Amino acid sequence: MADPQSNVPSRADAGTPTSGVIHVRTRLTADFTVLSNALVQRRGSAVTIGVAAYIASLPDGTPVTITALCDHFDEGEILISRALKELETAGYLERRRERTPSGQIRTRTYFYDIPVGTPDPDGPPQPPEPRRPREQHAAAVPETVQTPVPAEAETEAGTPATLADADPRAVAVLTTLRRSDPRLLLTEQEAARLAPAVTRWLAAGLLPTQITDHLTAGLPDRLLTRPVGILAHRLKETPLPAPARNTEPARRPAVLPMWNCDGCDRGFRAAEPGRCRDCRPSEERLSTAA
Repeated sequence: MADPQSNVPSRADAGTPTSGVIHVRTRLTADFTVLSNALVQRRGSAVTIGVAAYIASLPDGTPVTITALCDHFDEGEILISRALKELETAGYLERRRERTPSGQIRTRTYFYDIPVGTPDPDGPPQPPEPRRPREQHAAAVPETVQTPVPAEAETEAGTPATLADADPRAVAVLTTLRRSDPRLLLTEQEAARLAPAVTRWLAAGLLPTQITDHLTAGLPDRLLTRPVGILAHRLKETPLPAPARNTEPARRPAVLPMWNCDGCDRGFRAAEPGRCRDCRPSEERLSTAA
């Protein structure tokens, strides 16, 4: 009788895990996208990672608005909008308001393989030119400048202050800067770093609108660094003190007493009793007028 035959290996290959995922690798030569592990393995929403992977796979010039993304995904506008905000906060996504050669203002979206502010071992290349047609995917990291942490942003123990320790009024001023310029989007650490300087400006008597106008006026068309560096430089200037308020009560003009005219008994106001204007002789009216 013939021996039984089996196609099942007698034992697993050496090095093969006994549990968990086992990758079956295939070398791709076309139609593939390279993603960093820091992006696809980040904790949080799976929708955010899916949106990031989809945007990274698109060619330059493809619309990535909320409407366009909702047409591709089954998720609604709320989840898609939240995913874009998370990517923007993490530094993978950047929206710039730029002027086209025709003079129109457009909002352009840049997607980075490495989040803005993360050091690149190969050296940070220059950011893509917004007015020049780009032949490659906008994966360059803008050149960053290390901004020293002000002494006011540190606690007595020497550790950097957190957003919970910052003045809420100063934080409100910093978080609303993006309404004037969408590029002025700050992280929690950056807002905590700048909050003490804004607090000094508020203590000097400046209004939040005045601080906002000072920080957003005359910004360059292209920001080659994170906006925190520019804002920290502008906040180093000594704020002008607010003009002193006049605390003295306003003086009211003296009110003349009321008298009855000796001629017509009509009431009139004058310093002394006598006749009203109509009952005075013409010579007296002329001398009074003179």
